[in-house]
Amino acid sequence: MATLELYSKGASVWIPDPDAVWVSAQLLQDYAPGEKHLLLQLSNGKETHYPVGSPADLPPLGNPDILEGENDLTALSFLHEPAVLHNLRVRFLDYSSIYTYCGIVLVAINPYDQLHIYGEEVIDAYSGQDMADMEPHIFSVAEEAYRTMTREEKNQSIIISGESGSGKTVSAKFTMRYFAVVGGAAQQTSVEERVLASNPIMESIGNAKTTRNDNSSRFGKYIEIGFGRKGDIIGAKMRTYLLEKSRVVFQASSERNYHIFYQLCASRELPEMRSLKLDAPENFRYTNQGGEMQIPGADDVSDLERTRNAFTILGVQPGQQMELFRILSAILHLGNANIQASGRSSDKSYIDADDRSLAVFSKLLGVEGPQMAHWLCHRRLAVGGEMLVKPRSGQQAVVARDALAKHIYGQLFTWTVQRLNSALRSQRGQTRSFIGVLDIYGFETFDRNSFEQFCINYANEKLQQQFNRHVFHLEQEEYVREELPWSKIEFSDNQQCINLVEGQLGLFDLLDEECRMPKGSDESWVRKLYDQHLTSKPHPHFQKPRMSNSAFIVLHFADLVQYECEGFLDKNRDTVYEELVNIMKASQSELVAELFQQQENVSSVANGSVRSGKRATREHRLTVGFQFRQSLQMLMDTLNSTTPHYVRCIKPNDLKEPFMFDPKRTVQQLRACGVLETIRISAAGFPSRWTYEEFFSRYRVLLRGPQSLEQAQASCRRTLPQIISDPDQYCFGKTKVFFRAGQVALLERLRAERLREAAVVIQSRVRGWLSRIRFTRVLWATVIIQRYSRGALARRLALTLRYTKAALVIQKMYRMVVVRQLFLMIRQATVTIQAFTRGTLARRTYRQLVAERATVLLQARVRGWLARRAYRRVRAAVVFMQCCVRRRAARRRLLKLKTEARSVEKYRELNKGMEVKLMQLQLRADQEARKRAALKGTLHAEREAATAELEALRLIIQRLESQKQERPPPCSDISEKKEEKRRRAEDKAAQEILQLTQELQTLQREKDDFSKERDELSARSLEQEKAQEECVHQAVSQASAALRVELDEERRKYQGLLREFTRLEHRYDNLREMSLLTERTSGHRRTDSTQSLSFEPPSPTLLSPQSLTPLPLSPFPFAFPSPEEVRGVIGTSPCRERTLSVCSSETTMDSLMEKMDVAKDPAVKMRGEDLAHAYDAVRVANKFLESQLRNQRSQWEEELEALRHQASSASSSASQPQELQELLEAREQECVRLRSELKELRNTVSLRRLLTQVFPSALSAESSSCPSQQKPAAVSGLLECRKRDEAKLMKNLITDIRVDTALSLPPGLPAIVLSLCVRQADCSRDQTHARSLCSTAVTAVKAALKKHNNNIDMTALWLKNVCVLHDLLTQHSPKQTLDSTELAPLTSDLSDLIHALSDLCIQAYQQLLSITETRLQNIIVPAMLESETIPGLSGSAVKLGASRKRAGSDPRTAAGVAPTIASVLRELGVLHAAMTHQALPAPLMEQAFHQLTYLISASALNSLLLRKDICCWNRGMQIRYNLSLLEEWLRSRNLQAGGAVATLEPLIQAVQLLQTGKKTEAEAQALVQTCSALSSQQIVKILTLYTPHSDLEERVSLNFIRTVQGLLKGRSDSQPPQLLLDVRRVFPVTFLYSPPTGLHAEQLVIPDALKISFLRRV
Repeated sequence: MATLELYSKGASVWIPDPDAVWVSAQLLQDYAPGEKHLLLQLSNGKETHYPVGSPADLPPLGNPDILEGENDLTALSFLHEPAVLHNLRVRFLDYSSIYTYCGIVLVAINPYDQLHIYGEEVIDAYSGQDMADMEPHIFSVAEEAYRTMTREEKNQSIIISGESGSGKTVSAKFTMRYFAVVGGAAQQTSVEERVLASNPIMESIGNAKTTRNDNSSRFGKYIEIGFGRKGDIIGAKMRTYLLEKSRVVFQASSERNYHIFYQLCASRELPEMRSLKLDAPENFRYTNQGGEMQIPGADDVSDLERTRNAFTILGVQPGQQMELFRILSAILHLGNANIQASGRSSDKSYIDADDRSLAVFSKLLGVEGPQMAHWLCHRRLAVGGEMLVKPRSGQQAVVARDALAKHIYGQLFTWTVQRLNSALRSQRGQTRSFIGVLDIYGFETFDRNSFEQFCINYANEKLQQQFNRHVFHLEQEEYVREELPWSKIEFSDNQQCINLVEGQLGLFDLLDEECRMPKGSDESWVRKLYDQHLTSKPHPHFQKPRMSNSAFIVLHFADLVQYECEGFLDKNRDTVYEELVNIMKASQSELVAELFQQQENVSSVANGSVRSGKRATREHRLTVGFQFRQSLQMLMDTLNSTTPHYVRCIKPNDLKEPFMFDPKRTVQQLRACGVLETIRISAAGFPSRWTYEEFFSRYRVLLRGPQSLEQAQASCRRTLPQIISDPDQYCFGKTKVFFRAGQVALLERLRAERLREAAVVIQSRVRGWLSRIRFTRVLWATVIIQRYSRGALARRLALTLRYTKAALVIQKMYRMVVVRQLFLMIRQATVTIQAFTRGTLARRTYRQLVAERATVLLQARVRGWLARRAYRRVRAAVVFMQCCVRRRAARRRLLKLKTEARSVEKYRELNKGMEVKLMQLQLRADQEARKRAALKGTLHAEREAATAELEALRLIIQRLESQKQERPPPCSDISEKKEEKRRRAEDKAAQEILQLTQELQTLQREKDDFSKERDELSARSLEQEKAQEECVHQAVSQASAALRVELDEERRKYQGLLREFTRLEHRYDNLREMSLLTERTSGHRRTDSTQSLSFEPPSPTLLSPQSLTPLPLSPFPFAFPSPEEVRGVIGTSPCRERTLSVCSSETTMDSLMEKMDVAKDPAVKMRGEDLAHAYDAVRVANKFLESQLRNQRSQWEEELEALRHQASSASSSASQPQELQELLEAREQECVRLRSELKELRNTVSLRRLLTQVFPSALSAESSSCPSQQKPAAVSGLLECRKRDEAKLMKNLITDIRVDTALSLPPGLPAIVLSLCVRQADCSRDQTHARSLCSTAVTAVKAALKKHNNNIDMTALWLKNVCVLHDLLTQHSPKQTLDSTELAPLTSDLSDLIHALSDLCIQAYQQLLSITETRLQNIIVPAMLESETIPGLSGSAVKLGASRKRAGSDPRTAAGVAPTIASVLRELGVLHAAMTHQALPAPLMEQAFHQLTYLISASALNSLLLRKDICCWNRGMQIRYNLSLLEEWLRSRNLQAGGAVATLEPLIQAVQLLQTGKKTEAEAQALVQTCSALSSQQIVKILTLYTPHSDLEERVSLNFIRTVQGLLKGRSDSQPPQLLLDVRRVFPVTFLYSPPTGLHAEQLVIPDALKISFLRRV
């Protein structure tokens, strides 16, 4: 009972409620002992009085808010029913978490919805993790069982129980799937596949729809999954319990028969099913009683197909499957057999001879129809040693028919289980240990309970007893481990109830005794029960109903159950008559006869008894109840010999609605499944347990004396008695301190009070300091305001004065502008009049000259344009040449001057003539002075002459003016006429000016309109061009992006297939080596070590698995063959070279002549010598055409570049488009001509290759006769390897090379040596040797990679060499050497070997990453999430209750130092150093680290999403710091360009989500915008898991989570819908083509350690 002090004002309590079972309330006043009522306020605001008779009647206290949603119920401060119910409700409804721990029990609530929490990425996240660290999950229980089995080598059991519809079958399936993935070496083998294939079969024949569940298991099963030494699955075995055979002949309303019957009826239209004569399920009596023919969302046809596939996987042949389906169909037809009553009192019955259903039944099972009809309606009796045949009544005949149907189905079910067990039996050795998965029915109680419910509840009583004792044993072990004084804890032992059922004269004994009575009945059995357990010896767990004499009540551990005795005896006997069994034994069907023959030898649970005519053997000695007790006892013995793990499935509601919580149904199941019993046992002792360090960190404010973490235990032992006065409420253990229920809440209250007092002191100090700071700031602000106010007044005065002065200046300037505009207007008018007047006169002359000058002007301009263009070209060329020459001369001069400047002699020469130069300069200065004086004299004389001339001119002007004044005035008439003419001219000019002005205005308006229209059209055209360009660019970018994505996906699939091929190849090699080793061991023979590894050329299948896939998927972009070659490779056999023989030369030549358009007759008559000479001529012409083509191509490129410059310079001019168009057309014609020549050249090359292949003898003869023509080009600097030294070369250079020697070699040296050897063999026209060298090198490198499969340095070395060899062979291939005159092409066809090298590059790259990934796999989560790089950040506070580990979970402390981020960086540094040492290209290194950083990010993020203890603020700080170190490491090595840093973005955003605020709507919007790399599920999951760092923080409210969910709905989420990232995702790799240049054997420095001196330099 909790301490009474905790019942204070504001405390939360739970009170009973008829609807919600328990509701929360708050105390409005403190409770004092002796009070009779508590004043409470409910959650809806209503006040109520709660009666309290004694302190024992006080309502249960509520847990602190910080424990709300705890993932382990035993970590709650108060352990009672309302706390458990509330915690489950919060986790299920608010957090959508269906799994919760309760000590050693996993509580699983059925969500009735599809959740994405069972993918392979979730399995990877839980694999290898501790159960206490991860979020509750069915995979966590499976991992705990698997790890315990592999570590302790002890058998395990997972007991899954619950009501029908609670999800037991689904949980068992996911458990077996987890074992199949984890124990299957990442790939499902045949054993794992067969284990999983058993599920659809058992669901079809053992599951049915009930009112509570659409897929209810109507039997119990225990599957033992056997594991080998390495933890891999090697076999399995299944045991079944109590099949509900009565469902075959009867179904209640809204229920169905077993699924298999409806699947067969739905598939009746299939050709192979027509012989079964099936109909719709509504027409069969055994399937239409429940009225439910279909299950929503289920497809019976596809389910049957899945069942048949499962049978095939398990080795059941199609013929045997049809036999099985015939028996099932016969059961349906048997139910439709019409049994009719006859006789006066209906004591007889018969079946018509033409009954169709019985005829179909007899035909399907191969039995005699008349005999079956006779013995269904008659029975045989033994009277006085004679056998009598007695007819049956109609009811008895129906019972016999139904008994036969149940017996057939039971036998078929047993045969199927035995067949599954034989298919799942271990074939790879003896099982070392196993994990059993028990999927058994939970406690059941219905309105009418019969024999099945009685057996089920009896089994649950046994399981509950085992569960209670196991929990009690674990608690006792914990106390003993901590050396606590042990006192016996009382727990409810249900042994009395079990004795009532199975004890002497118990219910089963009396039932079997009544079954052996000749006239035993259900009523007499019930009377015996009353007499035995009510009258003579009253039993506390047995009662009699008040209103019934044919029922009895048993007080089970979960509830009272009333059983109706009707049918108990018949179901316990489960009899079938011997005559009908004999008929079935004589069946023509082998399977039917086998089913009924095996019951004589095998006693199974489902068999039952057989009734014959003799009284002595009529009743079988083994009843169903007896067999069930035996099998249950065997199950209990198995479970007691293993370590059990418990899963309790809860059904939240009866409506099957998703995420709907019914508290009444949930509490009922919690009481029945033993969860509350676990809590009660835990609460009876010391449920709250803290290590001394955690207690010290949490409650150090309550401790006194010296405080240090090293003395935590001493401080706790010294201070705790002063805090808790009652020593019975706590206990000190060896490493932990234990508290009784409620004491942690008391400590929390004391801690809160102490913190509150400290907060008051801190607040008083802080407020005083803030007041002083505020006064200082106000004083300072006042002075500042005064200063700024005075400054503002001064600035205002200055601004006024400035405005006044500016106004005067503006007025002055305005007046000046007005007057000037008036003057300019008058002057413009005058000038305009003069212009129009002069224009009139000029136009007259212009009209006369315009016709003559037009042609001349046009010619002049055209000729001038042509001349200027020629001049510009010449000038540009001259200027360019001058620039080049001058630049070259200047550079030479500069180099010379620099050289001279460095020499000392130059300075000496310069200083040597310095005095002479000074004297010369002095003399030159004197001469210049004398010249200057002479010039001054000359200037003076000229000035005097100019002055005299000016005076003379002035005198002449004065004389002329005087003569003008002396002339007489003109005549007045003449002046008047002139004035009249002038006036008329002015008027006429004014009119013309006005007219011209109007015309000018009209033209100006038209010009403006045209200009506007032109601007609009140009703008519109520009917009259209831009829009078209954007559309084209967008379409091209989208198409290219789609193609790039598709290509990456195809590359990824191809490389995945290559990885699988490599794994299978290694597996094949291992098996072959094992077989060879076995043969050698058996024969006791030894072979030479030099013959242990042979380098035979591999077959095309082994070397080129890409022949089954498109060749463009090669990671080398220059290794892509042409489409014709791809079609040729795909359409032909691997032995393509052999088809090009002399025998097929005629066909090849015919096709070539048709392709080259050459007549056939002359070609047929040609001889070998003629062809050889023709080949030489073609080769010479080929060389000539190649050189001519190169020259023309260079000229074309130069002209094209000049044309581009001309087009860019002439783009602004509108007079040149026609000429440019003509030039472009001419260049296009030139390009067409060059393409045609290139096509002819390619045809010539193909002719040369074909001639080489078709007539090698002729060419060899010609080459022997002409030694100068033996080689197409003299190539030097190669290495020659003789054929007999080939194996030795591979052994010394690749396979047997020492590691230190290999790492000391220059990067790529072995590949260069091999390429030079291959080229030498090719130049020698030894194609076989060249191909042999390449294929043997591929095989040797594969062997070297396999040998060093864990060595990063050696793997990087061979990756480099394979890439170099691939590039070198590609460089000298005919395709690459077509446009190059420097490289000699290979005559051998090595395309398939080049592709094999490409695949080998991928294999080496994948092996290199696999080594690093293996090393990183176990340290990523501890290093990134758990390591405390920032010391002391997480040790300041401990979450309440978080320190309690699950009972039964053994602590696992890693040996050695815990990994940190430095460990991750160290492993990455090893890889980077290895790749850098081998000079691998930077893009390849970027791709490798992109893959590794994705693995780090995905693994860490998946673990963060499944661990509640990581989702807190301080842990986010630690993770962000670790990520910053990783980012800095990547950037310091220039690895961020390949996306290595970008892959960390989801983890970075998840950490930012832990650190940002999570209260207001603005913070929610910022959160959604920031976390763009996270999916909606991931964001909500992190918010749900967020745990406050201490009491000062608050949980994320549900309203905030709903706000975020609303914002996320409007976001276009491009992230995948699953919660976790796919850790196994592999990015495709691309190798860049970068071959080394200028390789010669003379330049190579080959160390003597390689021992390849037998190679000869050529």
